[in-house]
Amino acid sequence: MATSAYFHIPFCAHICHYCDFNKVFAAGQPIDDYLQAMDKEMEWTAAKFGCQLKTLFIGGGTPTVLEPVQLGRLLESIHKHFQFHPQTAEFTVEANPDGLTKEKLAILRDAGVNRLSIGVQAFDDELLQAIGRTHRRGDAERAVAMAREAGFENISLDLMYGLPGQTLEQFLADLETAFSLHVPHLSAYSLIIEPKTIFYNEWRNGRLRLPGEEAEAVMYEAAMERTVAHGYQQYEISNYAFPGFESQHNLVYWNNEEYYGIGAGAHSYIDGVRRANIGPIRHYIEKVERGEWPHRDVHRLTFREQMEEEMFLGLRKTEGVSKVRFRQKFGREMSDMFGEAIRREIENGRLEETATHVRLTKRGKLLGNEVFAAFLGEM
Repeated sequence: MATSAYFHIPFCAHICHYCDFNKVFAAGQPIDDYLQAMDKEMEWTAAKFGCQLKTLFIGGGTPTVLEPVQLGRLLESIHKHFQFHPQTAEFTVEANPDGLTKEKLAILRDAGVNRLSIGVQAFDDELLQAIGRTHRRGDAERAVAMAREAGFENISLDLMYGLPGQTLEQFLADLETAFSLHVPHLSAYSLIIEPKTIFYNEWRNGRLRLPGEEAEAVMYEAAMERTVAHGYQQYEISNYAFPGFESQHNLVYWNNEEYYGIGAGAHSYIDGVRRANIGPIRHYIEKVERGEWPHRDVHRLTFREQMEEEMFLGLRKTEGVSKVRFRQKFGREMSDMFGEAIRREIENGRLEETATHVRLTKRGKLLGNEVFAAFLGEM
């Protein structure tokens, strides 16, 4: 039974140049109707699949674009349909630095939210403008200070590298600024040019100047080295935390465990079935109002697909994939099912094997997608 839930708020005050998530401008959108539809989907989900949660995550879009009353309604719905212990459950909300206010922070804190994931992306004001962000360095620093004043200790910052025109020196400066804020969790992601984004159109037209793969790899290596030097542990390809502050919700994904996804475009994984909700806001609302589950796609994974996902999701973690867990979960030895792929990747210097785990090497982390692809179709 799933004990994790993701709640999607697809509204934004501004659309960033790189973002391909399910999102729309908040202005003029039927936000109240959407929250009512989410409430109904929560009711159905809790009744059918269970209501006890250990991790909760409200993402977007920009959840904090909601007005205080709307934010309160969303949190009230979650409490109405799901049960979780505020002292032991991890309850995360994504936020933009310029979308946090003292009033909204108080609402979140009073509702049991105990972790904030703040989308900083960069501290360089010129870079922030170039990628379409509306906040500036000072907004990010003030957001962290306000969050601490409101009682939040578990704070994560998102950073990006490989941005258009970004230099190694700029990224190193971003890291140092993040370290100076003493947050217990950092995520550092490379820019990926996704279709249907502003950057994709600029790239297609030859107008996007990117650092290049080699420069991007140097930035990634710098992130790995500098975070360790400042007391962080890299527990996943793109995530670093002080001991005890790893994202429990995201570990659910990487451990290939079950979770609910509620809202337009949200995904679920329950009983070996992956479900994807309808993306367009009004279609989602209309489907729920008709009393129908708002699923766009429903796919039951084959036994083979479940094992493949166990490998390529688990390999994202620094500890890798547990041989014992694999055997307990599937009744098969990892070596019997993926021995050839493991052997090839070890020879390529991208995997290493211990008595208990198979995991990426440093080189493997730089070429993760190629390693993951090696386990698709193997057997």
